[in-house]
Amino acid sequence: MSDLEIKIVHYAEAVTEIRTIRHQVFTVEQGVESTLEFDGDDTAQHLLAYLNYQPVGTARIRYLSPQTAKIERLAVLSTARGRGIGRELMQVALEVIASKKVEETVVHAQEYIKQLYHNLGFEQVGERFDEAGISHVKMIKKCQSNLSK
Repeated sequence: MSDLEIKIVHYAEAVTEIRTIRHQVFTVEQGVESTLEFDGDDTAQHLLAYLNYQPVGTARIRYLSPQTAKIERLAVLSTARGRGIGRELMQVALEVIASKKVEETVVHAQEYIKQLYHNLGFEQVGERFDEAGISHVKMIKKCQSNLSK
């Protein structure tokens, strides 16, 4: 996957790429209302995945408290799926979070993709719920570097 590059980007500088990817994945493909999709972006940390220099995936990190981060809006364009790009975005997001000494990371995983998060060390907590009309589960990962303290 040498043609893949993940970058931490400033929202204001990459707003077009981020919005284009998320609009295609969440609004067009999954029917999520755009008013629900684009919230909290100004205060989040954003990642963009580039495949052959073209933006194909994105995710954002919000810090809910000094101890808790939440990874949200993981999206990969359909033309780039099946290449491990979502997993790579998650790996980079988890590295960024670990560098900030955050104790736990939360995701609201769409139920059909929860295995991706489980493979990355997340554990499901609670029952399934609907978010924007899509079945989700809450999953948490404790940061290993902070558990030994």
